Amino acid sequence: MSRFLIPLALFVFLIAMLGLGLRLNPREVPSPLINKPAPDFHLTQLQAADKSISPQDLKGKVWLLNVWASWCESCRLEHPDLMELSRQHLVTIIGLNYKDTRLNGINTLRDMGDPYELSGFDVDGRVGIDYGVYGVPETFLIDKAGVIRYKQIGVLTPDVIAEKLIPLINKLNHA
Repeated sequence: MSRFLIPLALFVFLIAMLGLGLRLNPREVPSPLINKPAPDFHLTQLQAADKSISPQDLKGKVWLLNVWASWCESCRLEHPDLMELSRQHLVTIIGLNYKDTRLNGINTLRDMGDPYELSGFDVDGRVGIDYGVYGVPETFLIDKAGVIRYKQIGVLTPDVIAEKLIPLINKLNHA
């Protein structure tokens, strides 16, 4: 009888751990970059290859870095919500066009609207790697000092924008 207790206890433990794991939100993967300075980069702008963008250009502003691509279906899902957030003028939204072609990125923004003040062109994905991007879309909220305060993996939904982003943006703007 006792020879069955150890395997039974192990089985119950594994089921309990599985149950706990299934309750976690996969979009809330803790990022080691939260409360750390945003990684530096210098990229050409998507729509102006002769101009560049860097986080240094945004010091003193609260800004949102949205990692997107023309080939990303989930990016298309969140795009109308980014357009609405852009119309509210609460935060500077910067795009990071990730592993894309310049022409496809420009055409996507022309066809769907452009919520970004400007977009950096990360053709090889190196900046995305520095930011720990798992896949697109991903969004980072960065404070006036250039510190990452929030990371959203996956689509920005109206609920995430209203319940998480806007209150944090307002707090950071008044800090």
